[in-house]
Amino acid sequence: MDKSKSAKTPGLTANEQQEVHKNQPPRAAVVHEIIRVQGDKELQRTATALWWSALAAGLSMGLSLMAMGLLRARLEGVEGAHAIACIGYSAGFLAVILARQQLFTENTLTAVLPVMNKPSPGNFARLGKLWSVVLLGNLAGTLLVAYVMLHLPIFDAATDAAFLDIGRKLMESDSGQMFAKGIVSGWMIATMVWMIPAQEQAKVWIIVMVTSLMALGDFTHIVVGSVEAFYLVFAGELAWVDYWLVFAMPTLAGNIVGGSFIFALISHAQVRSDVELQEAQREERQARLESKESQG
Repeated sequence: MDKSKSAKTPGLTANEQQEVHKNQPPRAAVVHEIIRVQGDKELQRTATALWWSALAAGLSMGLSLMAMGLLRARLEGVEGAHAIACIGYSAGFLAVILARQQLFTENTLTAVLPVMNKPSPGNFARLGKLWSVVLLGNLAGTLLVAYVMLHLPIFDAATDAAFLDIGRKLMESDSGQMFAKGIVSGWMIATMVWMIPAQEQAKVWIIVMVTSLMALGDFTHIVVGSVEAFYLVFAGELAWVDYWLVFAMPTLAGNIVGGSFIFALISHAQVRSDVELQEAQREERQARLESKESQG
């Protein structure tokens, strides 16, 4: 007798049983395949399409600094103002993900899974092209939005001061801390990307929860952090060499390690092990069936 069937709750109708199955979360292998297919589509896009989408994402990420600065300036002196302002960090991510724009740290998971599934030279070349174009597009967008936010008469003095304070807080960490915090940030973004296909109806809440925690923990993100750092550069408070050596390169390396080498590898290994086990069980059942048929 099938143990799984004997363990069912008695008295359920066929429709109720169907409802139970319908409400089961997808298996890890299903989530893996959804993300792999998305990543494969991204790898097939032209460099021009990737560039414009990535540039738009970099511009959209300015919303994170904008929202945090506005909240900090308006809530000054209010208890818990910092925690509330950290929710504003989610604004850029919501815009980018809901608008399906190209964000580099998302691609450390989605575009990596097809390469892990089929590690051919062609796939590695496509991944390198995608990462290069998207990263450059993201940084170009953050450069432009930071310049506009500083030099155009958009915000009041209190908000401008809040933007500077946010950038100064970012640059308090040394390169080693930037790298370590970047690992956590890359891992959190990859976790978020993995969670969304399983709970699509809760996408907004997942994005807000994960990215707000990133802000609370001061974890470094190459794209959002570039808006903050570029703002300091244009304000004359940060040298270009410090942007690259202290912030950008260590943070970028950390994001890649956390998103690709840790989360993606572990997730792929988990699913691969499940698939191999299922294939072994299927082969064993087939062998038993053939054995019975030959005996009969």
